[in-house]
Amino acid sequence: MAALDHLVDALRKLPGIGPKSAQRIAYHLLQHDRAAAAQLAAGLTAALDQVQTCTRCHGFAESPVCAVCLDAQRDPALLCVVESPADQAVIERSGSYRGYYFVLGGRVSPLDGRGPRDVGAEALLARAGDGRVAEVILATSFTAEGEATAYLLGEALKARGLKVSRLARGVPIGAELEYVDLGTLAHALADRR
Repeated sequence: MAALDHLVDALRKLPGIGPKSAQRIAYHLLQHDRAAAAQLAAGLTAALDQVQTCTRCHGFAESPVCAVCLDAQRDPALLCVVESPADQAVIERSGSYRGYYFVLGGRVSPLDGRGPRDVGAEALLARAGDGRVAEVILATSFTAEGEATAYLLGEALKARGLKVSRLARGVPIGAELEYVDLGTLAHALADRR
């Protein structure tokens, strides 16, 4: 059953899917939902054939320049820097941001040998220095690597005279204080307005 083993191995490469979960998914698709399996295969094939990287923001697109970058109704003075196309999609779904984006494609991680050049720092500096961008919003994650990325990029952007801001962090809406982790609570107090 080499084909089944190949499918399980392919599913294991997905984030958060271990060997047992991969096997359960493969067996479910083949035993109970072959139509969904065919739809998944067709969707993956189409995405691999049609989705590319936007030449301007480095997000996902089906043409050389994505729809967001082509939208003239957006504010050219705002540039939001995110780590991945998934992060860009989340911000877009919020409906609260109307500027443009720059997708890094990762984050600085010295332990993994990834520095600023590996996350497109030079391309970001060129994009931010186009004369239209007034503020760069660093929307990297609040992990050690995300913070290091924001710091390094922020310093380089400030040195070029750009206004740099960072996403706010703090207590989530609807959270009870007794259940909020101490680090989040400390940042919420320090960054209060």
